[in-house]
Amino acid sequence: MQCVICHGTEIETRHVDEEVLVERDVVFIPVDVLVCRSCGERYYDRKTKQYLEVVTEKVKNGTAQLRDVGRVSVFAA
Repeated sequence: MQCVICHGTEIETRHVDEEVLVERDVVFIPVDVLVCRSCGERYYDRKTKQYLEVVTEKVKNGTAQLRDVGRVSVFAA
């Protein structure tokens, strides 16, 4: 396989955390995807894309089981 962005050939499977924005929250969804070692372009197969869509919908409608890992506060001037 050749990267469509940089035309590199070093593409490997990596564990990544896909970010999903829900209102003011950021949710990380861990998935394994193909990633170009040269430029970082990610390639998603159909099964992974469908999984991300299902999990994103669960997060948006409040049925996903989430674990808080931190809290960020914003100063309102």
